[in-house]
Amino acid sequence: MSAEELLEDFEFLDDWEERMQFILELGRELPPMDPADKIEEHRMYGCQSRVWITSARTKDNPPHLHFVGDSEAQIVKGLIFIVFDVYNDQTPQAILDFDIHALFEKLDLANHLTPSRANGLNSMVEFIRAVAQKTLSDPA
Repeated sequence: MSAEELLEDFEFLDDWEERMQFILELGRELPPMDPADKIEEHRMYGCQSRVWITSARTKDNPPHLHFVGDSEAQIVKGLIFIVFDVYNDQTPQAILDFDIHALFEKLDLANHLTPSRANGLNSMVEFIRAVAQKTLSDPA
């Protein structure tokens, strides 16, 4: 699913309750994370529930980045799905160039997430952007 497809799906939903249900469904589609990766080193902070994210890069030139994540909260899993849907398997430059906050505005997430969930979402984005920036700085 692309960002455009995600927006189209959200447009067909009449109210925020239906959209929240859709986000929960997306969370169920999040690929599983290896329990061995759920360690402190991979933990994101800023959200009320625990979130873990790992990253890997391909040997392509330019490399592409792939992220795997999980959370204890189903709604957060859905948010992780949305973020990964946009960023997974993209080049670092494409990640840095994409305005994900504009997507969040179009999805109307800011008006419906608790402050701690919004902080957690921003922490995930900052982590992914930092990985992309580091990959650009250190292409080896």
